[in-house]
Amino acid sequence: MQHAVGSPLPPPHQPGQGPTGWQPAAQHPGAPQGPAPVPPPPTAPPQPPLPPDTTGHVPLPPGAPVGMPSAPPAAAVPDPTTTTLAVLLIGPAGAGKTSVAKYWADHRRVPTAHISLDDVREWVRSGFADPQSGWNEHSEAQYRLARRTCGFAARNFLANGISCILDDAVFPDRPVVGLGGWKRHVGPGLLPVVLLPGLDIVLERNAERTGNRRLTDEEVARIHGRMAGWYGSGLPIIDNSQLDVPTTARLLDEVLSRAIASPPTW
Repeated sequence: MQHAVGSPLPPPHQPGQGPTGWQPAAQHPGAPQGPAPVPPPPTAPPQPPLPPDTTGHVPLPPGAPVGMPSAPPAAAVPDPTTTTLAVLLIGPAGAGKTSVAKYWADHRRVPTAHISLDDVREWVRSGFADPQSGWNEHSEAQYRLARRTCGFAARNFLANGISCILDDAVFPDRPVVGLGGWKRHVGPGLLPVVLLPGLDIVLERNAERTGNRRLTDEEVARIHGRMAGWYGSGLPIIDNSQLDVPTTARLLDEVLSRAIASPPTW
């Protein structure tokens, strides 16, 4: 066969040549092998970012304070035993706040936490500013810190569907460490209730205390007298002088039913 002058002859067929172009021939089995190409390391899939305001699977409370509990329909009777609530139990030393709060929290049908301001305040070991030694800037600063800590804990519990009952000896004539701070740290949905038994009952209960919790009779009488200022304040008051703890807790539920239906102004 003849080819035109100037036309390149087609290259002879070589092993490994494909139909679309030149392919290198396979190396002889005895020929030295070059280093095998290293595949790139696998790339881990990007992890989705954690949602904001979470720690693990537990959502932290929102920045805003806790709102008022929604009142049930007018035809329904408020049931505080199945409602997520934030309650502040107020009273003098020896009023039975801690005993009633623990019993009430233990016997609810929904998860409920008890937060005692005295317990939190006494987390400070070295340098504890004992109010019995005199109320001063140090004891007030530690009180404010404990109250703020209690408020954060309460909001965190409530954000996770757990009710709270807090107890504190709030004085009606001491607004700097009074209800305003509790409302600021927990929110307007906090429901305050006052426990105020007679002075003889308070003295008797105080005599059974030990350690930092026991006060002198003079101090107990002074505190009890100041607590009388809650009468006429508009807050619900329970005189538990002749009531045991379970009965007081049941009465607390009745008071809270009315407070949910018609929240007190404070």
